[in-house]
Amino acid sequence: MSGALGGRRIVVTRPREDGRLRRLLEAEGAEVLEFPTIRIVPAADYAPLDAALRRIGDYGWVVFTSRNGVAAVIERLTALGATAQALGGARLAVIGPGTDEALRDHGLRAVLSPGEFRAEALVAAFGRHDLRGVHILLPRAAVARDVLPEGLRALGAAVDVVSAYRTEADDAPAPAVLEAVRAGRIDAMTFTSSSTVRYFLQLAGPDVRRALGGVLVACIGPVTAATARAAGLRVGVVATTYTLAGLVDALRAALSPRPGPAVTSGGR
Repeated sequence: MSGALGGRRIVVTRPREDGRLRRLLEAEGAEVLEFPTIRIVPAADYAPLDAALRRIGDYGWVVFTSRNGVAAVIERLTALGATAQALGGARLAVIGPGTDEALRDHGLRAVLSPGEFRAEALVAAFGRHDLRGVHILLPRAAVARDVLPEGLRALGAAVDVVSAYRTEADDAPAPAVLEAVRAGRIDAMTFTSSSTVRYFLQLAGPDVRRALGGVLVACIGPVTAATARAAGLRVGVVATTYTLAGLVDALRAALSPRPGPAVTSGGR
């Protein structure tokens, strides 16, 4: 099969409805095996988010950390009879180009987006702004690291963290893919968030660690890699740019055939 990853069998653990990584890998010639470990579901209670959106004018900043957070906020604004432009009075900050793209799809633009796509970098970027007494809305997953809200509060901001969506284990795993993983018939296993690591081990069982001993475990960034290592997995590659494209670049570098020695003709 043509492409830098031609003939490679790579497992994708992202939600079933999100085919972006699959398409990127297939464009490189890989055979993609989908084993969705998580699914995105509504927040258990939208009341706190709805209450925050009703008084969106009180916030100086709204911070988005994922496409899912953007989608949930737009959905709730629509349910409340408003549009995405209701966010226009606040300054918007994002983590990652995908989140920024999701905002631009609704005619909005982030004014703060750090070059490194992680919470620590966003806190550092906010350090150049005076946040004393500023109210910040942070709509995000129900379970997430506290680095961002704690960092913003340390800078003097009043931060409202509200649940915009939840991640939970996918209840329809692919047994044929799991069999291939257990039999070592794959070349790489990809993880794009800490939750994909945790739920993969929950769905596959702890003994799968042994089967992954000879498989390239690839993580989208250092936070995901740290979760994988803490769970007992041997991480083989971490993307230097924490995006899906960056992960594919890392896989290409690790798995592409290397040219052999030059062959010359002629006498001795």
